[in-house]
Formats: sequence, structure tokens, C-alpha cells
Amino acid sequence: MSLDGKPTILVVDDVPENVRLLEAVLTPRGYHVVSATDGNAALELVTSASPDLVLLDVVMPGMDGYAVCSQLREHEETAVLPVIMITSSIGHEKTRAIEAGADDFIPKPFNHQELLTRVKSLLRIKRYHDTIKLQAAELRELNRTLEERVRTQVEELERLGRLRRFLSPQLADAIVTSGDESILASHRRQVAMFFADLRGWTNFVDAVEPEELMRVLREFHDAIGRLVSRFDATVGFIEGDGVQLFFNDPIEVPDPALRAVRLGCALREEMAELTPRWQKRGYDLDFGAGIALGYATCGEVGFEGRSDYAAIGAVTNLASRLADEAAGGQILIAQRLYAEVEDAVEVEPAGEFTLKGFQRPVPAFNVLAVREAAPDLSQV
Repeated sequence: MSLDGKPTILVVDDVPENVRLLEAVLTPRGYHVVSATDGNAALELVTSASPDLVLLDVVMPGMDGYAVCSQLREHEETAVLPVIMITSSIGHEKTRAIEAGADDFIPKPFNHQELLTRVKSLLRIKRYHDTIKLQAAELRELNRTLEERVRTQVEELERLGRLRRFLSPQLADAIVTSGDESILASHRRQVAMFFADLRGWTNFVDAVEPEELMRVLREFHDAIGRLVSRFDATVGFIEGDGVQLFFNDPIEVPDPALRAVRLGCALREEMAELTPRWQKRGYDLDFGAGIALGYATCGEVGFEGRSDYAAIGAVTNLASRLADEAAGGQILIAQRLYAEVEDAVEVEPAGEFTLKGFQRPVPAFNVLAVREAAPDLSQV
């Protein structure tokens, strides 16, 4: 195909008059014509001009038309290049032309309209072949890229599966999504810190078999796990009957303080179903929680081969100490966090607590409930 989009036809004939005649027939019909006067020059032009069809004289000095056609058919690039052989002879030469690989045969002198019709027909077939060839190449490329995409996705899923065994779901997702582990680097972030553990745990541990202890822990942790995903919490750690969650890191979330309180109330609802079942089995267990808001240093902690993701700071200690002070079923929140959620929760003062690590008594509030959002009357 020429640069202007016209089909290119290579005319091969050692008689200049024949070449000019074919040019006169083809050029006005919108074909771009290139010519050669011998077989070697024709093969060179096939490579350089990339014709769409070849009009090939049979009788030429040196390499004749049969030899040229045979060489074209030996190479993959030109194996299906349309070739029309033109000769003044008929009979057995037509058979030889077909055997050499020619697509058609026209005797001299040729009928102009017949020649144009056969040229047009073979060019249409070549366009179909080129389209199929292009589509096959595109399909191979799609298959190749699809295999790469599938392999990449499988690797990400496998990596995410491994990470989820050791990291919180949010942290694992963040690492896989970002494509690197820079998110593990130490940084400062305001977080809502949540601690919860079971009341009556020490006596329970001393009184039951390890298998039953693990069963209770599994039930408790299952409840925690459902809420982690629901409220986009990050798991700091799960140790025995204690769990640490925090909000707003490594992925920032809206209203982290209220999310923490909502999770606490949802956990209380879960425990309202669990504790009666435990009581039927003779276990006097309940839970208590503490929540605080403040800045923490977040990032990877540990050593080679074993590390965790943690949020460290006064806010962590405060939430942990409040959880220690909480009675069964209580969710104690710090004053600063209460200021953030005051309009959305119902609380009762829980008094002031003298907490280890804090110089002054710390006021706290027990969360009674989360208020339902008022309807937007403008949308009614």
C-alpha cells in the first residue's frame, strides 16, 4: 500500500512498451504502479516497495517469471502475495504458472477490463488476508497482555493473601494497591484508638480446658473481625482476649472518632448475643472498651523476619488504660474524643480516673448509644 493509501502494483516485464501499457491501464483506476525489467530487480522491489499485487511476465532474460514466483512462495512474508502471470503463450505454460504458485494467468494480448476485474478481485482477497493477519496479531498481543495481567493479578492476590495473615486488611490492601511498602515508613497521624478485652478472663482461663478457651476466643475474634471490615478499622494487634484497633491510618477515613464509637456499640450488640450463650456454658464473661483520639507515630516496628504495624503514642496508652477501667459492657471514651462526637452519641459521665502514666486524673464518659442521623427534610 502506498503512502496515499492506494494499492501498489508491481509490474515486471522486460519490454518497456508493455510496462507503459499496464501503467496506462492501471494508474487512471487509482493504482500506484512500480516496475522492474528483470527477476532480480523484481524481488528487490517486493522487499522495498511492499506491493499488494504482482503482474509478472513469464519470459524474461535471466530469472524467468516461474522462478520469481517460486521464490516469492518460499518466504512467509510473500507466500500469499497475489501474483498474476502474463504471457503470450497458452496451454502447458498456464499449468506451469499455477504450479509455480501464481494466483491467476492472463494471456497476451489481454483484455483491459478482464485484467482490471481480476486485479480488483485478488486485491480484495489480499485485503481480507491482511485483515485476518492483523487481527491475529492483535489477538496474540491481547492474549500475551491478558496472560501478564492475569499473572500480575494472581501474584497480587497471593501476596495479599500472605499479607492478610500477618497484617490488618486495610494495611495489606494499601500495600498491594500502592505497589510498594513505603506506607510502612514512620509517620505522624491523628488516629482514633480503640482497645477492648474480656472481663472475667483470668478466672475463666484457670477454670476451663485449652480447647474450650480457644473456642471462646475464636467466637470473640470472629465478632471483632466482622466489625473490622464493616467500619474500616486497622488491626493493631490481637493478643489473647485483648484487641487493639485504630482508625484513619494507614488509609485516611472520614469521622474516625465516630467510626470507633460506632464499632464499640456494634461490638456491644454482638456481645449481647455471645454472653448469654457463654453463660449457658457456665462462663461469666463480658467485655469492656476504651477509646481515645490523638496523634500517634505510625509505621513498621519489629526486627528482621518479624514485624508489625503499630500506632505509638499517648493516645494508645490512654485508650488502653480506659479499657482497663471499663466495667462489663462499658465503652469509656476520653474527653477529647467526646468533643468530636458529642452531637452524635449519648453518654453518661463516668467520673475521673487516675491512670498509670498520666499525671492528672482523666475524665471519661460511658457511651450509652449512637444517635440515629436526623432525616434531611429538604429531601422530603
